Amino acid sequence: MADASTLAALRAAAFAAMDNAYAPYSKFRVGAALLTADGQVVAGCNVENSSYPAGTCAERVAVGAAVARGLRSFTHVVVATAAETPTPPCGICRQVLQEFAPGCRVISVTRGGAEAQWDLSELLPSPFMPSSLPRE
Repeated sequence: MADASTLAALRAAAFAAMDNAYAPYSKFRVGAALLTADGQVVAGCNVENSSYPAGTCAERVAVGAAVARGLRSFTHVVVATAAETPTPPCGICRQVLQEFAPGCRVISVTRGGAEAQWDLSELLPSPFMPSSLPRE
């Protein structure tokens, strides 16, 4: 488990990313911050598009930014929103997190101070795995 100062830095990075979200359609800004296995923080925000399926969630933006930097192992993800209750990652984001961080801790925080935490395995109990792919 990350220490209190690391978790505070993750929360701050997630809220800072949330402030940069591009959400003109839903008005639902989301920020995410990943903690890598070696202690680095990588953030992302949601980026919407007028063609709704073309938008990308904050968690996947953060994972993509990390992978682009050569980082592929994460221990924690903080998801920040302005919702009244903590919001867990969507199903697609859960699957993407599973690919790189199967044992990660997911923490959802709100501007109002509400917080919830889960192990990714609680949110995605039966993930699609590389072993699910047929091999010839």
